Amino acid sequence: MQPVRAKKNLGQHFLKDQHIAQLIVDSLPINEPTNVLEIGPGTGVLTHFLLQKELIHLKAIEIDREAVHFLKQHFAKLTLIEGDFLQSSPDELFNHQNFFLIGNFPYNISSQIFFKLLPHRNQIPIIVCMLQKEVAERLASPPGNKHYGILSVLLQAFYNIEYLFTVHEELFDPPPKVKSGVIRLTRNSTQTLSCDETLFKQVVKTGFNQRRKTLHNALKPLIGSVVEQQPLLNQRAEQLSVNDFVDLTNWISAHHLNKTAD
Repeated sequence: MQPVRAKKNLGQHFLKDQHIAQLIVDSLPINEPTNVLEIGPGTGVLTHFLLQKELIHLKAIEIDREAVHFLKQHFAKLTLIEGDFLQSSPDELFNHQNFFLIGNFPYNISSQIFFKLLPHRNQIPIIVCMLQKEVAERLASPPGNKHYGILSVLLQAFYNIEYLFTVHEELFDPPPKVKSGVIRLTRNSTQTLSCDETLFKQVVKTGFNQRRKTLHNALKPLIGSVVEQQPLLNQRAEQLSVNDFVDLTNWISAHHLNKTAD
């Protein structure tokens, strides 16, 4: 079977380069029978290559009705779920079994997808996805980089993230106005953080909300006008590693400084 070409009337940007599609699928390290979920298969450019992998037990979830109709016509063997991934229950997709995740994530909801996935991190060892290049760079950025942000910290707490390659605009139909980037997230050994994870998220989000300020000022909604000495407060959020944020969270918790938080 030849790879299916994208249709313009589905209202999205679809990858049309078969070589890039093959590279994305090959970025999944499949060495044994593995459950794989594809988010937003569209016209099946990745699906075609995924179905060729004998060790993959593939399911796909698609919200666009035209795309669903198209996929049913061209991929009869595909287990297709018609619906919104953001409204789904990841635990139930493979009967509470682990699964790898792959997809060309829609630009406008990519962050929401990751926030949806984080609570299920122990069920998802590998994620390979294509995102807007700026977002892909942000997720993979180390501390001290201008791209480093909230999702960088929250995801890097539990995943090792690699920026694999860039995909140019002309390789899509129709071409988007921005480049895309492909990243791979591999679950690390951290099962739980050694701090209050709810407070950790508050500290990270509050710190980056005013990223140009030092944390002493950016975190005032959580710590008030604290006078205790904490060297990390003299830095900006983008300068702190995951471990630094854990340490800062424990310091705030120990001093009961989060009492002013909503």
